[in-house]
Amino acid sequence: MAEPHIDRVAEPVVDRSLFASLKVPDYTYLWVGMLGAAFAMNMQLVAQGWLVYEMTVSAMNLAWVTIAFMLPQVVFSLVGGVLADRLPKKPVIMWAQALNGVVTLFMAVIVINGNVTFWDFIWVGFLNGSVLALSIPARTAFIPEIVGEALMFNAMAFNTASWNLSRILGPAFAGFLIAMFGAGDTTSEFGVGLVYFVLSGLYFVSSVTVLLIKHDGKPTKRKTGGPLDDIKEGLDYVIHSPIVGGLILLSIVPFLFGLSINTLLPAFNTDVLTGGPDDLGLLMTGMGAGAIIGSLALAKMGGVRHKGFWLFASSTGWGLGLAWFANTNVALWSMFAVAFVGFISAVNMSMNRSLVQLQVAQNMRGRIMSIDMMSHGLMPLGILPVSWVAEHYGVQAGLTVSGGLLALLTLLLWATLPKVRRIDKGFET
Repeated sequence: MAEPHIDRVAEPVVDRSLFASLKVPDYTYLWVGMLGAAFAMNMQLVAQGWLVYEMTVSAMNLAWVTIAFMLPQVVFSLVGGVLADRLPKKPVIMWAQALNGVVTLFMAVIVINGNVTFWDFIWVGFLNGSVLALSIPARTAFIPEIVGEALMFNAMAFNTASWNLSRILGPAFAGFLIAMFGAGDTTSEFGVGLVYFVLSGLYFVSSVTVLLIKHDGKPTKRKTGGPLDDIKEGLDYVIHSPIVGGLILLSIVPFLFGLSINTLLPAFNTDVLTGGPDDLGLLMTGMGAGAIIGSLALAKMGGVRHKGFWLFASSTGWGLGLAWFANTNVALWSMFAVAFVGFISAVNMSMNRSLVQLQVAQNMRGRIMSIDMMSHGLMPLGILPVSWVAEHYGVQAGLTVSGGLLALLTLLLWATLPKVRRIDKGFET
């Protein structure tokens, strides 16, 4: 007697190619817009830095401009999370970039006319930072809605790659434009003003590309309470979720001690390698190139198993790589070590952000990503003591302590976060 025929439901085929997420048109539009905004942001940091220092000859004024940009990201990020979960994400992102375009265009006009003051950089930086804080949670929470959970790791890897690409090429492009427009004078207000026009155009392009996205990103559930209730709900969710809370905690530690290399790299280049500006540029390029390779590697790792283990392993490797770099004395070995730090840090940050997204319900993603963004504002708490060690005992000692603390705290979290440790494919709840 013949066996009865049984229909079997085939498992959905998941595209594991390198550019899988970019084959989704809506994500491509979102990614291009984000790339334009990232280039504008990194170019703006260089343009304003050159002109502020030329106008004031004060390192403290450079710090105040940076603080004006960073502070709103800590203060307003939770509000941005509420907006992302209450409102359609597409218009939030579009209007945010358009507003940045208008503000930057206004700045371009006053700079090129020679009417710019130090306080103009303060209020523009504060407004740019506020817009970023209000829109980034919506942009990040929009990604899984567009590409689906199966392509999350690939999409988040390309997000990281775009940021690292803009971090490498953006400052160089800004310097080239200022030198070209200013006839070789890199402090020319005319040259900087024309660069601001370019920045404004990039922000407007970023806004227009969002219009091409078909998905509107509407919230899945209608909110009945007030915004404060939404914030409380998000904080309670993180506190009472061992996996989500653990993942955010595991992302804070690298921000405290893993990014010290960004601050101390110029001192290492001068004190240890006795290098000049060109050598520092090579080190920064090496780290950025490693980060891009790491991002692309993660784009191919969406189907890897035991992601919890790899998250802890990459964080530990980040700390050990930092300590390795700290104890190099030859430029070639320093280049290899800093490229490894860039590679492993990109893998770690992209994987962590993807795992957080996969563990959170769609109607909560905006707020959870805003909490994640706000927690990264704690970075100075790690940089200050590490810088103190570097000041009193040498930059190599400071970086070694920083890398050692990152590796040690990661191992401590390994012992205390068993549910994060057991994450397999990343789709578990």
